[in-house]
Amino acid sequence: MLAVTIDSFSYSEKQVLKKVSFQLNKGEHLSVLGESGCGKSTLLHLIYGTLQLTEGTISWDKKPLLGPSHNLIPGESFIKLVAQEYELMPFTTLAENIAENLSRQNSKKDADRVSELLNVVALSDFKNTKVKFLSGGQKQRVALAKALAKAPELLLLDEPFSSIDTFQKNHLQRTLFLYLKKNNIACITATHDSEEALSFSDKLILLKDGEIDACGTPEEIYKDLSTVYRAGFFGEVNVLPKTAFFSESSSEELILLPHQLTVSDTETKLQVTVKKSYFKGYYYLIQAEWKNKDLFFLHSEIIPEGNKPYLILNK
Repeated sequence: MLAVTIDSFSYSEKQVLKKVSFQLNKGEHLSVLGESGCGKSTLLHLIYGTLQLTEGTISWDKKPLLGPSHNLIPGESFIKLVAQEYELMPFTTLAENIAENLSRQNSKKDADRVSELLNVVALSDFKNTKVKFLSGGQKQRVALAKALAKAPELLLLDEPFSSIDTFQKNHLQRTLFLYLKKNNIACITATHDSEEALSFSDKLILLKDGEIDACGTPEEIYKDLSTVYRAGFFGEVNVLPKTAFFSESSSEELILLPHQLTVSDTETKLQVTVKKSYFKGYYYLIQAEWKNKDLFFLHSEIIPEGNKPYLILNK
């Protein structure tokens, strides 16, 4: 089990993390979701051991991880970190890059391992290609395979799919996270991709200004989007008074995502003016105006600009 308690961590005078505490069991996948600069990458580097934590503790299987001041080579041997800067050898092949992390004592076994990992990241056809000829997304996939070569107990991923196109990303996410589960490898992913976090995580942490804003299963987090910050990761946010839907007097505001509003067949208290319809494939995201404020809802068809539909809560 990984146990993390960070009372405070700062760069010079700037505090980056505070009151961050969580546990992660072997084989579990944790996603850390947050806006840029909230401390996601710093958290991974503290766990890996390239940054020194002085106010707090980090342990694995109850053994303290002491950081770079206690290790000749920073970074724990059983942990692998795939950072946003890929540590690859540009003038050697993909196979040679991955094999660099293997024992080199059994060439047949090493070759099989390299082939297995190239298959996981869908780069088998590029086995003998030099890294310098790869795209940014392909290099990111090689870095993932290289990190898995000497099977870690804990894998730390910092925006691991940021350079990969959508088609490859969807396939890679399914393949990679299934591989980690089958091999009981714990994983922490720092990401701003809420869809990825919801789909593949066992646990989810929302970081805000270096603190944990919410922590739970993806289902628990998604059912408690009680602030604009939380809801903002999952779509356009509508903040509407409760009186826009209910007759009783109330000062309460409702925080709603677009799918929670729908067009009504009858007149309601919430009549909007359509400004723009955005085609999203099987639905349209409609931008409308109500009381000089933009709001967003979903509809199955385009709604012409200037139309004035009535909206209700989508149950």
